[in-house]
Amino acid sequence: MEPRNFDGDADRPRPAGAKQTGRVLVIGPYLRARAGSADAQSESHALPNHAQRDAEARLDEAAGLARAIDLVIADAIIAPISQIRPATYIGKGKVEEIAALAKSLDVELVVMDCALAPIQQRNLEKELHAKVLDRTGLILEIFGRRAKTREGSLQVELAHLNYQRSRLVRSWTHLERQRGGFGFMGGPGETQIEADRRLIQERISKLESELKKVQATRRLHRAGRQRVPYRVVALVGYTNAGKSTLFNRLTRADVQAADMLFATLDPTLRALNLPHGGKAMLSDTVGFISNLPTQLVAAFRATLEEVLEADVILHVRDISHEDAEAQQSDVDAVLRQLGINPDDSGRIIEVWNKIDRYDAEQREELLNIAARRPEDHPAMLVSAVSGEGVDALLAAIEERLAAKRTTLDLSIDAADGAGISWLHRNSEVLAKELHDGRFDMTVRVDETKRDIVVNRFDAVPRLSA
Repeated sequence: MEPRNFDGDADRPRPAGAKQTGRVLVIGPYLRARAGSADAQSESHALPNHAQRDAEARLDEAAGLARAIDLVIADAIIAPISQIRPATYIGKGKVEEIAALAKSLDVELVVMDCALAPIQQRNLEKELHAKVLDRTGLILEIFGRRAKTREGSLQVELAHLNYQRSRLVRSWTHLERQRGGFGFMGGPGETQIEADRRLIQERISKLESELKKVQATRRLHRAGRQRVPYRVVALVGYTNAGKSTLFNRLTRADVQAADMLFATLDPTLRALNLPHGGKAMLSDTVGFISNLPTQLVAAFRATLEEVLEADVILHVRDISHEDAEAQQSDVDAVLRQLGINPDDSGRIIEVWNKIDRYDAEQREELLNIAARRPEDHPAMLVSAVSGEGVDALLAAIEERLAAKRTTLDLSIDAADGAGISWLHRNSEVLAKELHDGRFDMTVRVDETKRDIVVNRFDAVPRLSA
């Protein structure tokens, strides 16, 4: 195993009043291709995308997840494995090494950067004499801390209960106790584990019912927004790619933006002013991550409906990150789970963020790479911190939205102040000239307002060139 020493005092500064959860040992049990094997290269390609990442980068990400809930990292080590053991995930020798290290560091928690089966988690806790948390459990803990709205709390609790339900193994003797049966002699009754499972299932059913009400409310709000000419632009991307910073830059909002994983959990909507006077709604969503637990994707589907309904999706990438390509693949995989085609060039704009981290020569190289991309798959280079490239991004957003709008020519009496005012509020006025007491206007309207403008102002659609 390769040790990675972390100075707990040098971790990300905690906000005032934040509580330290405890000392933790982070383990990276990453699969490796068998050395000397003729199929070593093919095995590497057969690994899932998150398994092909650089082990150091994966361990850093796991440590970042732990720091996100104020855990103090005593140490972080890579434990390469050749195969997954059914009982403990890692081999017996490594279990003994980790147990000795955990004892010497006096840690309260061991984080395994992998998905553990319930039996594996229980066996590791027995051998290590410490609480064990896998990647899924750790992400759930983070989401539990971040959820602020009622909807977010419901979704986190639902995902947590689904995760817990599979982990009701007989780790404690009280789970084997029985409750009374029927009849004079009594029966085998209901064991505590069965009672716990029943209570969890009842709570899950209640949460699912409440979330359906939330979804219905969201549909009403969305229907209300669709009655005005505002279209939705959604931000998606890997966690910590700079979505919230870009959101603040585009909308002049003050949404929390921090250098931490999953800084944003609950969705936020703000008005987005476009270059030629038009407006859209910009939605900031939860960040994605490699090996995102399936139950989280399912639980947060209600929140991610803003992405599903968005007219334009901005895929924000931290182009300075060493694993930028792998992160892109992870985001694409989650989008596919949501039923969105990541190759839909008419809907998705790729945003290469954090170019301020490059010098002039490196930026020129990035620009050349972006210029060689197909015209229908452009990449917008921006810095959410400095604002560089933001104007070009706004123009690209406006162009995509305009493709879904109709250009109309009309003539309106100059005395019709109410009608002219309505057009300015509900359409994008492209041209306006006064001739003989009438305004000849060219406007661009959303499809939801097209018929209103045509019928009220006798507008004529402009033929495409």
